[in-house]
Amino acid sequence: MISKQLVDRLFAQFGTYDINQLSIRQVGKLVAQIEQESGVEFIHMEMGVPGLPASQIGVDAEKEALDKGLASIYPNIEGIPFAKEEIARFVRLFLDIDTQPEFCVPTVGGMQGSFAALLGAARVNPDKPYTLFIDPGFPVQKSQLDLLGLPYKSFDFLNFRGEKLREKLEEFLKAGNICSICYSSPNNPTWCCFSESELKIIGELANKYDVLVIEDLAYFGMDFREHYGLPGQPPFQPTVAKYTDNYMLILSASKIFSYAGQRIAMLVFSEKTYSRPYPNLKKYFPSEKLGRFIPYGVLYATTAGTSHSAQYALAAMLKAVNDNEVDFVKELHHYGEKAKLMKETFLKHGFYIVYEDYERDLADGFYFTIAYPGMTSGELMKKFLYFGISAISLAITGSDNQNGLRACVSFVRMDQMDELDRRLKEFKLS
Repeated sequence: MISKQLVDRLFAQFGTYDINQLSIRQVGKLVAQIEQESGVEFIHMEMGVPGLPASQIGVDAEKEALDKGLASIYPNIEGIPFAKEEIARFVRLFLDIDTQPEFCVPTVGGMQGSFAALLGAARVNPDKPYTLFIDPGFPVQKSQLDLLGLPYKSFDFLNFRGEKLREKLEEFLKAGNICSICYSSPNNPTWCCFSESELKIIGELANKYDVLVIEDLAYFGMDFREHYGLPGQPPFQPTVAKYTDNYMLILSASKIFSYAGQRIAMLVFSEKTYSRPYPNLKKYFPSEKLGRFIPYGVLYATTAGTSHSAQYALAAMLKAVNDNEVDFVKELHHYGEKAKLMKETFLKHGFYIVYEDYERDLADGFYFTIAYPGMTSGELMKKFLYFGISAISLAITGSDNQNGLRACVSFVRMDQMDELDRRLKEFKLS
């Protein structure tokens, strides 16, 4: 057990009494300081960072691009043709959605894709300034809107699954001031996945109330209850794009190719969303089309495009899976194996899963949620630090549950499973 005085002293440096308020990166910094001063290696569950090596296909393609001298040339803001073509192929082959390269734009990570989509959606209609988040969710997306001075609303889906989701969404949408609905599936932090019927509900309401859906597919194919890794063959990754043309999809190389460090992702528009005129955009940009506003307005003003080498890496990795040379989903199953063992260990020691999935057992994947009877999330998070275990509070994800933490499996090694068991046993006895 780590000295309580040491942990409390280092935590005090953050200037808050409420550990729930620490961001993911702040928790990471605190844990690193405790590790350094205590000499105790933590079981890290706080950061959603890939725990597998980066795709060698991407690394080799990136080196080749640099060797060609592309580092001295500005990339096309809409994306290089090689990348756009492979993104479109990937969408057709793995989501079964018809699209064209024109509607596929590489971005500097999923975060830039999110920033651009949220900002673009909020500018299309002055009478609809609000983004609606289906929570829990990735807290930085709300931070992006805070930074932009744009309003949002949210609700926790815990008690609103199935047809109850329709009723809850309509409570917000009937006010007529919602520009977009944003969510992730598989969900960060709960790993719940929307069913086909729920995606259909979201799509139908997007059509009825003319709102855009921003679907974050950062964990594409990682619901391991089905195998989504065979190009052109069902089952396909579930998506709202089957049920509405009012969408923008965010896909990232960070998790599916373990390529987080090079910041490369994809923003995919429907043809309607890309081409539809929105007169209000003329207040901010010469064109009233969202498909022009986002690359030449938002992306140009932030990074002026995505690096050549990262786009070449993305295109090469996508080409390999599109050509059925690599089964990217099979390579990710290691996360599911760890999640299964970790959940069993937590349950063994009296913990419980906060968010179960709808009509199906929760998938084993990148995240899960845990709580301990009689303890708030802040109490649990703080006590975990004394035992060399780190996680983040559900409070910063928009969860209404006051007693839970998000656990990420990626940095927990298989050789730490016995140690996790030992520390949780000590925790239970303390």
